[in-house]
Amino acid sequence: MEEKNVSAQMGAEKEKATEEIVDCFSGFDFSKIEISMEEMFKNGVHFGHHKSRKNPKMDEFIFGVRNGVNILDLQKTAQKLKEALAFVSQVIAVGQKILFVGTKKQAKKIVEAAAKRCEMPYVTERWLGGTFTNYPVISGRMKYLRDGQDKLEKGEYGKYTKFEQMKFTEELERLETKMGGIKHMDRLPGAIFVTGVVEDNLAVKEAKIKNIPVIAFADSNIDPRDIDYIIPANEDAVSSLKILMAYVIKAVLAAKQKAVSDKVALEKVAVEVKN
Repeated sequence: MEEKNVSAQMGAEKEKATEEIVDCFSGFDFSKIEISMEEMFKNGVHFGHHKSRKNPKMDEFIFGVRNGVNILDLQKTAQKLKEALAFVSQVIAVGQKILFVGTKKQAKKIVEAAAKRCEMPYVTERWLGGTFTNYPVISGRMKYLRDGQDKLEKGEYGKYTKFEQMKFTEELERLETKMGGIKHMDRLPGAIFVTGVVEDNLAVKEAKIKNIPVIAFADSNIDPRDIDYIIPANEDAVSSLKILMAYVIKAVLAAKQKAVSDKVALEKVAVEVKN
């Protein structure tokens, strides 16, 4: 409960929220982070929902029940997390993006901070219907937003009246709120990473329609059938979300660094062969 209150306070003021986004993972040393059952236990990753809310399809990932609450098997969580992160590395290695999605209140700032660290697109506000299934139209709106912001920055709206300038600015602000996290997504992603399957079920449905692999955290009440890479975990607690997203960030950054190193090595070989 205390963690949820902290999350709520993070969104109280716009400027303060921006600072929180920047500093969200400031205490993490990614070079030393390793997947650890002990660390996950300390951060409450193992806590599921009340046993009455359990989805039978999650039985294999549940260790037992304690005080009426389902306890997730962290050994299986660690195993599934490693499998998911191996796939993440594969997606990054071929130059594709992973779209981070987390519209649940306590996940928004964490997901945005993680996506920005990784330089990946993200959705933390309401999912726009058709983002995948009607991508050409959404892509057009993203271009309109980018172009509009570029014109605004260059002062090209100065020829209009103050009222018209205000209207342009308000429209761009609305679009930034709706699709600012995906405005540079120039093609459909190689995968989608979802932190709340129930809240973002539309994103999952559209991903399945377009054959985009789904990686997702899954609490004890989730139906995992539409998830390609399931990570059984507490998706509500801020501490759980932070440690899990830290693992994801490390995997993405490591894969990006390896891709750069491999490219440099290939270019070096090509030059040597040419000479």
